[in-house]
Amino acid sequence: MNKRWVWQDAEYPNFKYKIEKLTPMLLEIKYYQGLLTGVYETINVDEYAFAKLEILTTEIVDTSAIEGEILNRNSVRSSLSKKLGIKLNSVDSSDERTDGLVDILLDATTKYDEKFTKERLFGWHNALFPTGYNSVSKINVASYRGIEDMQIVSGAIGKEKIHFVAPPRDILEKEMDTFFKWINDDRDLSIIKAGIAHLWFVIIHPMDDGNGRITRALTDMILSKESKQTYKMYSISQAIKDDKKAYYDSLEKASLYGVEITEWLEWFLNTLLKALKKSKENIAIVLEKTLFWDTHKQTVLSERQMKVLNKLLDIGEENFIGGVNTKKYASMTRVSKATASRELKDLVLKKCLVQNEGTAGRNVSYKIYIENKGKEK
Repeated sequence: MNKRWVWQDAEYPNFKYKIEKLTPMLLEIKYYQGLLTGVYETINVDEYAFAKLEILTTEIVDTSAIEGEILNRNSVRSSLSKKLGIKLNSVDSSDERTDGLVDILLDATTKYDEKFTKERLFGWHNALFPTGYNSVSKINVASYRGIEDMQIVSGAIGKEKIHFVAPPRDILEKEMDTFFKWINDDRDLSIIKAGIAHLWFVIIHPMDDGNGRITRALTDMILSKESKQTYKMYSISQAIKDDKKAYYDSLEKASLYGVEITEWLEWFLNTLLKALKKSKENIAIVLEKTLFWDTHKQTVLSERQMKVLNKLLDIGEENFIGGVNTKKYASMTRVSKATASRELKDLVLKKCLVQNEGTAGRNVSYKIYIENKGKEK
């Protein structure tokens, strides 16, 4: 039995959904959006800036991780800090690649009121692939894909499984014209529109590569426009990355079975809800990190020491099982155990780390020390 792709359906792209099934989730999303807004209104300007920096860093790192590309978090943070005008207590490790990714996200979220056009799409794509290559393969940059079929496949050569075939090249321009007209029509602006745009752009798959990352930037753009917030303080890419298999399964299913997409929208809204709830947890880590670096803004630290401290602060001490010890420090910084031991002791003397209770000798380990943690600031 031949598969029938959604774009072959006579009713495409008139997507249908059952709003009564989505309303409870939409109400809960609005509740958590309001809750987060309230949280951020209680913190000072510096804390807010730092929170924004960390959440946008996570968004960029995780949207690339979904596609299997592992970015250097410090490089992304450096690129963002330059664009946002936030001073960091670290050396600039940004590069052309991360600068481009930052440009895309900031263009999507800070210029959400601007029309989304072919030229803007091509600008994003050019920023995504500044060298004109994806890894070692040359691709069509800042232009639509070539004439060959765009297939999403998996499996070994000769045993490939075709998950989806995108609309052929000869109707691609018409497909995108329809998409541009729809996405720029704000009469139906809603959270649901973000979910439809996410699915629809993946279905069209107009570019040689980078379609997923552009899709998620588009999603951010619509969510920013809907909430009228220049920076959304949660990362939907983080929530997607945490359940990547379900993400691809949901997209594949929605691409196969016609224009009724309630099930896809349920998955999308549930993932958005998870992102909002996760942001409540992330804010505690962000504020802790802000307090730490505020305390140590005059502390002289090496680049290696800052790398380890940022790693501990990024993930939260409860996620760094057993704390940091000489072996872990040496592995992260690629130094000898003797150097690692010496630099760890220096961090303790500077009150950056404190020894974990119940550890000593060869088993000694350390955790972040925040002098005012738990006290009123």
